[in-house]
Amino acid sequence: MAEPLGLRERKKRRTRQAISDAAIALFLESGFDRVPVAAVAAAAEVSKPTLFAYFPTKEDLVLHRIADHETEAARVVRARAAGESPLAALRRHLLDALDRRDPVTGLCDTPDVLAFQRLLYSTPALLARLPAYTLRGEDELARALAEARATAPEPAPGATGRTGAPAPSGPGGAEDPTARIAAAQITATQRVLAARNSDEMRAGRSADAVHPEAVARAEAAFALLSDGLAPHLPPAPAPG
Repeated sequence: MAEPLGLRERKKRRTRQAISDAAIALFLESGFDRVPVAAVAAAAEVSKPTLFAYFPTKEDLVLHRIADHETEAARVVRARAAGESPLAALRRHLLDALDRRDPVTGLCDTPDVLAFQRLLYSTPALLARLPAYTLRGEDELARALAEARATAPEPAPGATGRTGAPAPSGPGGAEDPTARIAAAQITATQRVLAARNSDEMRAGRSADAVHPEAVARAEAAFALLSDGLAPHLPPAPAPG
C-alpha cells in the first residue's frame, strides 16, 4: 500500500492542479496564443516564477496532461500478472480503458475532453511538442520490453515462432534492438487507434455508439501485432 502523501506534497499537487485548471480555462476561452503566461499566473493567484517552477514552458501547461500517461505502457508491462505476456497485458489494459471511456484512448465524449482535444489539435505550438512526449513513452516501453526479454526463459533448442524462424535467444539490455522495434510498433498502433477514436468523437458520434467498433479495431490491431511480434517477445507459459 502506498504511503499517504505529506502536507507539503498535497499542497504542491493542489497548486499544480490550480495552475493547470486556470491555464486550460483561459486557453479554451481566448486561444492558446492569445493568453500570456502572466494572465495564467494571475488567474491561479501565483507568481510567474512559481508558475515556471511547476511548468517550465507555456506548452507544458497543456501537455502535462498527456505527459502523465507517457510511461503508462511501460508500467503495464512491468506490472503484468505472472504468466501474462507483454502483448496480452497491453491488450487487456487497452480494452479495459475503452470500457472506462478513458480519454487517453480517444473514446471519450465528455464536453471537457472534447474541448481539450480541440485546443490540442488546433494549436501548432502544442502539436509540434507531441512527438517528444510520444518518443519518451516509446523509449520507456522499449526498456520494459528489454527487461521482459532479458528475464524470460531461454527457448527450447530448435524452437520456432509463427514465422518458422528460430525463436531469438540472447536478448540484449536496454538497447535491445528487438525491444525497440517492438515498442515502436506498439506505440504507433496505440496512437493510430486513439486518433481514429478521437476523429469519431469530434465528428459528433457518441462514445457508446463507437465502443463496439473501437473494441473490434483494437482486437484486430493486437492480432496483427501478435502475428508479427509474438515470436520475439516473452510468451505466456503454457498451461500446466
